[in-house]
Amino acid sequence: MSGRRLITALFVVVAVVVIAGALLVWKPQIDPIEPVKASTVNAGLVVKGAALAAIGNCAVCHTVPGGRAYAGSRALPTPFGTIYSSNITPDPDTGLGRWSEEAFRRALREGVDREGRHLYPAFPYDHFTHLTDDDIGAIYAFVMTRTPVRSVPPENKLPFPFNIRPLLAGWKLLFLSRGPREADMGQSAEWNRGAYLAEGAGHCGACHTPRNSLGAEQKAHAYAGGVSEGWDAPALDAGSPAPVAWTADQLTTFLANGWQAQHGASAGPMAPVTENLADVPEKDIRAIAVYIASLSKGRPATPPPSRTADTSSAAAIIYAGACGVCHDRPAGAASQGLPLSFSSSLREARPRNALNVIMHGIARRPGEVGPFMPAFDGLLTDAQIVDLAAYIRDRFADAPAWSNIGDEMSKIRKGDPS
Repeated sequence: MSGRRLITALFVVVAVVVIAGALLVWKPQIDPIEPVKASTVNAGLVVKGAALAAIGNCAVCHTVPGGRAYAGSRALPTPFGTIYSSNITPDPDTGLGRWSEEAFRRALREGVDREGRHLYPAFPYDHFTHLTDDDIGAIYAFVMTRTPVRSVPPENKLPFPFNIRPLLAGWKLLFLSRGPREADMGQSAEWNRGAYLAEGAGHCGACHTPRNSLGAEQKAHAYAGGVSEGWDAPALDAGSPAPVAWTADQLTTFLANGWQAQHGASAGPMAPVTENLADVPEKDIRAIAVYIASLSKGRPATPPPSRTADTSSAAAIIYAGACGVCHDRPAGAASQGLPLSFSSSLREARPRNALNVIMHGIARRPGEVGPFMPAFDGLLTDAQIVDLAAYIRDRFADAPAWSNIGDEMSKIRKGDPS
């Protein structure tokens, strides 16, 4: 090949790559619409969308604590910086009021907003992409009938190069598998329904699956445990730290009520999940439970260990006075305190969750009697909390001592979400 032909060929290759890259990055704007009148939306569709939005925990991410529902601006900490959730009320100027269902569908399926901007995967479109058109239409109906709120979220706090949105096109090329999931014909209809809800609207893997250095889920280690808002989301596969293997019945109770006698109460980021699920049809909660329970099928149940109590150390005295009154009583007492030999937090690889629970406690659901646990942050010193965590790990968990409790305590104090 002559030099001129070689240069021409290279030019063509470069041109093709540039054009392909531009087409990958560029997404057209979808024309705005006149705001939808809530009175014209099918009420049954709204009810269906409300249940799906509850499964998706939409209100929690898109609402500032104590703020107007779905108005956005909640800070979402990530390893790459802070992202603020968008306003998804039907306000025509600052929310989704001028979004068509087509634009809404594209956001959930492709992670692209109405104006053609790539969305950060803190909005879990890598899960929402699996939703059917009908279910997306139901969620759209629900969103468009919320109370409009005029609210502009703060600018994201992302350092270079993570603040360059077009780079997300490359992330999607690597990690976004679009479209519906195939049903597993070897499983029941209930299992497949649960898989669809958990992998789609529920995006359970977003918290319970570890992520790689680019923030994508490690699909080869699905449900092997992850990190969420400074808490450890425990493994749901055969590596689950629960001393008693979860059954579908137990999971159904836990998801619907936020508490189960052999597994305890939902806490941290999981607490609002179970609170929202309380408004979801029981058959859908059951389906999710059937699917999740199957992930750890075959895992042996470890009987809770029995250890002789140490009554001489300072930590033992703190436990006896502050903890034993609830945790040494049968489950079902006023606080519904879990016997700690059943605690998953005490069997995890690091003490993050145990420390968080001791510090922040477990709040009662509004209007309900339990479960609850008081917060000991401020009542105990950091050193006492560290010693208490070490004591209850040694006494109630058949596992080696944690070696990094002080370091984890420091991370919590610094607000380190990792």
